[in-house]
Amino acid sequence: MSYKLSLLLFFFGFTVSAQISTQEVDDLVNRTIKAFDVPGIAVAIVKDGKVVLSKGYGVKSVLTQEKVDGNTLFGIASNSKAFTTAALAMLVDEGKIKWDDKVIQYLPDFKMYDDYVTKEFTIRDLLTHRSGLGLGAGDLMIWPDGSDFKATDIIHNLRYLKPVSSFRTKYDYDNLMYIIAGEIVHVVSGKSWADFVEERIMKPLEMNNSVASIKRLKDTTNVITPHVPVDGKLKTIKRYENQLFDGAAGIYSSVNDLSKWAILQINNGKYGDKQLFSEKEHDEMWQLQTITPAKTKPPYNTHFAGYGLGWFLSDIKGYKQVSHTGGLEGNVTQTTLIPELGLGIIVLTNQQSGAAFNAITNTIKDSYLGIKSDDYVTIYSNRMKANEDSADKVTDEVWATVAKNKKDKIKTDFSKITGTYKDNWFGEIYITEKKGKLYFASKRSTQLVGEVFYYKNGNYVVKWNNAFFHADAHLLFKYDESGKVINLKMLPISELTDFSYDFQDLDFSKE
Repeated sequence: MSYKLSLLLFFFGFTVSAQISTQEVDDLVNRTIKAFDVPGIAVAIVKDGKVVLSKGYGVKSVLTQEKVDGNTLFGIASNSKAFTTAALAMLVDEGKIKWDDKVIQYLPDFKMYDDYVTKEFTIRDLLTHRSGLGLGAGDLMIWPDGSDFKATDIIHNLRYLKPVSSFRTKYDYDNLMYIIAGEIVHVVSGKSWADFVEERIMKPLEMNNSVASIKRLKDTTNVITPHVPVDGKLKTIKRYENQLFDGAAGIYSSVNDLSKWAILQINNGKYGDKQLFSEKEHDEMWQLQTITPAKTKPPYNTHFAGYGLGWFLSDIKGYKQVSHTGGLEGNVTQTTLIPELGLGIIVLTNQQSGAAFNAITNTIKDSYLGIKSDDYVTIYSNRMKANEDSADKVTDEVWATVAKNKKDKIKTDFSKITGTYKDNWFGEIYITEKKGKLYFASKRSTQLVGEVFYYKNGNYVVKWNNAFFHADAHLLFKYDESGKVINLKMLPISELTDFSYDFQDLDFSKE
């Protein structure tokens, strides 16, 4: 999902000597579509309060071949987080909350693993990725689509997620805390998060085509279809529809609408004659809260990087950069603002290649910065291939071992591992045998179904029925002295597995 994609944000470009022309953008995007096999892309550029460009390229679906336009809706995923912080900023302006209010003041059932953290956890902590939990901890409650967890489950189950670092000491991107933040908007305002965002933000901005949740779409004729590569070919998949995720990643919008959002942000919370949130709280959202690593090297010479309230922050060539990415399966997006230049760049895609939106964003950005740099499309293409080749070596070894085991007819006692397993926050999973084959199934996340194969050293692997997950996993069994299974842990096989498949946070006991 969005964090891993954001790590690619800051590097390289191709030679431009002046602000990029519409024709150059057209050529760039069309080249990007071909290089990264992205069916459809929409791009917007705003400068000094005006929309310089806002248009679509390619197609909404490889099946229908209908064209993307400036009003085509994409899931903006984690770019929704800035809308959640804006909603909270409005409540701060109204005196209804403070950023440093304790969460338990509004959600008494909120409880973290550590009692001290529970008591001290603030609204600000919900928004800054410094909870002490690991990257994507608990995301399996909302990822992949199709689970039956509710907001009350998220709030309750946080107490079972063990921290990996001390509270407020380390950055680890999360999604669950933004779901909690959305609940605070609901409790304090008396409106659902979606109602609040649509009424208080989208309506004043005249974001007339946008919705806070895909379930609110009355007309889906101009909405993208997500695409994922499977065995070298693009496949269409269903759009993510779990409303529980809305406060973290639920919004569907277009470049025409998001141009207005970018202008609002660059203009300190004001759009036209409407001040949606105060300049004071706008500045607060753009203050560094959690430090992340920065690389001081050309072309951007970044000296600091970190996270504010709903935004990534850094400096590039002496200018402040405010940005975010978003990722759903088969659909990734990016928003980049350089306020001192009055510049906003929005790139929306219907394939999950972060390399594609980075190539476009950085090329456009460099033209406004006056940077002479390299060919982004080629550089990102080579980098992506190198990453995939590295990951393939690992996964190929695993499946080659599995195939050899089958060929050699290695005998394993399935009865030792079949049964019901339970994790405190994820619930039950079942490993069953049917006609000589083993299967994995989750009780609460019904898409996590797959066949289990023996690997080595008493451990197994699961291959999910849905190949587009790209998230096959190791099953690591712990045996007692008699050979009886007492515990099961999981790890992703591929280093490219999306972090929201947080198998490493599971700790199953055999029932």
